[in-house]
Amino acid sequence: MQVVAGIDIGGTNSVVGFVNKEGEILYEFTVSTKDYQKPEDFVQVISNKISTYCTDKDYSLEAIGIGAPNGNIYSGSIEFAPNLQWKGKVKLAEMFIRQTGVKTFLTNDANAAAIGEKMYGSAKKLNDFIVITLGTGLGSGFYSNGQLMYGHDGFAGELGHTIVVPEGRQCGCGRRGCLETYASATGLIKTYNVLMQNFKSGSVSEELTAKDLFNKAEMGDKIALRAFDETARMLAIGISNAIAITSPQAIILFGGLASAGDLLLKPLDTYLDKYLLEIFKGKVRILVSELMDRNAAILGASALAWNEIL
Repeated sequence: MQVVAGIDIGGTNSVVGFVNKEGEILYEFTVSTKDYQKPEDFVQVISNKISTYCTDKDYSLEAIGIGAPNGNIYSGSIEFAPNLQWKGKVKLAEMFIRQTGVKTFLTNDANAAAIGEKMYGSAKKLNDFIVITLGTGLGSGFYSNGQLMYGHDGFAGELGHTIVVPEGRQCGCGRRGCLETYASATGLIKTYNVLMQNFKSGSVSEELTAKDLFNKAEMGDKIALRAFDETARMLAIGISNAIAITSPQAIILFGGLASAGDLLLKPLDTYLDKYLLEIFKGKVRILVSELMDRNAAILGASALAWNEIL
C-alpha cells in the first residue's frame, strides 16, 4: 500500500502518522522534541521508526510531509523558530532525505493545516479561503485562486503577526501589538487577567488555561465572558483586514479556541458586521474546521506530501 508520513513538529512533542491517499491515518506515534538538543539526532530516531514500521507493514513510503513552526517550503528549513530549542536555520527536509532516501517537503504548520482543509476538510470545494489556527499563538494559511500563497520567500500569510495595537503587548516575534497576543488562547488568558486587575475583581493567575476560562464563561462569569468578547473583537479586526486584501469565500477556524463555539463565534459575527467593508458583508462564511476531531496536524503534513507528489 502506498502511504506518506506526515510529521507535525511541536516545541514539546512531535507526532508522526502514516496516511493513505484517502486521508486515513493508519498508524501514529509521538517523539519528544525537547529531548533532542541536536536536530540530527531527532531526525535519525524518527527515520528509524518510520523505516521499521514500513517494513513490518509492507508499506511503500512515497514521501514525507512536515509541518513546522517557521517552516519554509522553498528551503525545506525551519528558520528562527522562537518556540523550538533548535536555533537559526535548520535544514530539516534535507536531513530526512539523507536518512530515508525519500522525497521530503516542509512548510509552516498553519500552511500545512490549510492544505489539509483543502484536501480533506471544509475547503474541498473552495478556491479562496483563509485557515486560522487559534492555539497558543495564531497561525494562518491563505488560499487564492486555488493556490496556497507562499510569497517570494515562503513566509506569506502571517496574519498573527499583523499589528493591531501599536506599542501593545509584547509578542514572541520581538515586536509589540501583534494579533496573536490578543486573539489566541494565550491572548485570551492575558485579557482575562488584565480585566481582573482593572475591575479589582480578584487576583491574577498564571496557571489559568483557556479551558478554565471556557468553563467560567459557561457558568456566567462576567469577566470571562468579557474576555471572550474582547478576544472576538480583536480577531474580527484582523479578519476584516485580511478579507479586504484577499476577498475569500470563507474563513476556517481551527484549534482549541475555535472549540469555544458561540462564546467566540457570536461576538465574532457581531464585530465582523461592524468592521467589514460594506462590499464584503454577507459574502464570507465563518466555518469551523471539519478536521477538529481528527489529528489535523498529521493530515495537514500528509496532505502537503500527497499534494507535492501528485
